[in-house]
Amino acid sequence: MAQRNTLAHFLHDAGLAVWFGGTLMGAVGVNGAAADVDDPRQRARVANAGWARWTPVNAAAIGAHLVGGAQLLRANKGRVATQQGVLANTNTKLVLTGAALAATAYARVLGQKVMSAGDVPVAGGTDSLPSTPPEVAKAQKQLTALQWAIPALTGGILASSALHEEQQRPTEVLKGAVLGLPSTVGSAATAATAAIVPAAFAAKEVLAPKVQSAGTTLGELTTSAREAAAPYVQDATDRARLGYAKARVASPIG
Repeated sequence: MAQRNTLAHFLHDAGLAVWFGGTLMGAVGVNGAAADVDDPRQRARVANAGWARWTPVNAAAIGAHLVGGAQLLRANKGRVATQQGVLANTNTKLVLTGAALAATAYARVLGQKVMSAGDVPVAGGTDSLPSTPPEVAKAQKQLTALQWAIPALTGGILASSALHEEQQRPTEVLKGAVLGLPSTVGSAATAATAAIVPAAFAAKEVLAPKVQSAGTTLGELTTSAREAAAPYVQDATDRARLGYAKARVASPIG
């Protein structure tokens, strides 16, 4: 990279660390601790209170991660385009980020549904009892999967980010640029051909009538010149013949 992007790296890495660590702690700590509350009707309240306090911090962390990631992507767009492997890793990271965002948002919707149900009996933050209302039990079942899916997805983003860091090593940049050169040149040649061929056909269509017209004009000029010069050529020929005849008559050798 031509310049430092320290702030972008900080926003990207710190935001992702909070997103990953916070959701993992929530799954293990908040949801697990809620099950230790004696009154089943207070367990959901405890879990919901913890997640409600955490949501603004998590949202800020996600925003910081996205802003930092966008700045880094813009700063490294040249490597993404030319260095082999960087584009594939970037696309993988974008897919993981989109999935993690969707899972996080849906988990919050489900948590709000459980919170809106009030003090209903549950076994824990994501575990239901036989006496739990069906709509709450359904939401908790989905939350059980999401509470682990989000750390898994954000962990995948962490792995992709680690690979990005490795791909920024000078040796990796050089190797990736060399390996990606054939495809880059091929793409450029294809693009150039795609641009030149239509231009050549267009030029042919424009120039063909002009060339034909020029050829016709040149032929007409040649014919006119031949016809104009014909009398003078004939006169010169006649004079030459007459002079030759007189020379033969005057010559004693004849």
